[in-house]
Amino acid sequence: MNEENIYADLKQLGGATVLPDHPDKAELERVKNPQADAPYMIRFTAPEFTSLCPMTAQPDFAHLVIDYVPDQWLVESKSLKLFLGAFRNHGAFHEDCTVSIGRRLQEFLEPKWIRIGGYWYPRGGIPIDVFYQSGPAPEGVWIPDQGVPGYRGRG
Repeated sequence: MNEENIYADLKQLGGATVLPDHPDKAELERVKNPQADAPYMIRFTAPEFTSLCPMTAQPDFAHLVIDYVPDQWLVESKSLKLFLGAFRNHGAFHEDCTVSIGRRLQEFLEPKWIRIGGYWYPRGGIPIDVFYQSGPAPEGVWIPDQGVPGYRGRG
């Protein structure tokens, strides 16, 4: 491993932070990938993701699974947690939330590949699952199933 301090520019980790009140105000942070020469996948699971219905302001709940194959950058997990938490008071449909998260991470990290599965709990008796992927999965990387079953009381 390189002796360079790849964590020196992080501002949120290890300090007091406030949950942003809107996803656009959330500051994602990244660190240089010290294993950029190795083909591997990273998974973040957020089983308690919440946002608001833009029409009724009622809470919506989802189980998110974010998979990505990094290139030069890794997302710092506390900044990701704060970004996802910023949706708590944000009104948007399931599709918009899921795709917005995937696109923002793709633009910010410039990974070799990224996908997000948004497994939304029922509203009005209908669960909605939303999937975003940047393209075909790269060869030579183990990409496991996201492991979230079709709706039957999720969890």
